[in-house]
Amino acid sequence: MSHPDFRVGGKVFASLGYPDADHAVVILSPDEQEGFVAEFPRVFAPVKGAWGKRGSTQISLPAADGEAVAEAIRLAWRRRAPARLQSR
Repeated sequence: MSHPDFRVGGKVFASLGYPDADHAVVILSPDEQEGFVAEFPRVFAPVKGAWGKRGSTQISLPAADGEAVAEAIRLAWRRRAPARLQSR
């Protein structure tokens, strides 16, 4: 799809360069998304449409807080990783 994505167990948990070079996307739960958006509204926003309602969360890279983004990536990985990998 013309942008790098990151997968675990064959499932995408994060993408870079979507919708443009200044953004990334992580796949969170709707509750996790709500928390990140509330705490860091300049950094995190729901992706437009149904994907966003299900937890796809856009990250503004120029405004990004490194620790918050790292935590979002960890949560996205855990959400998609098979149980056998999570137990390690």
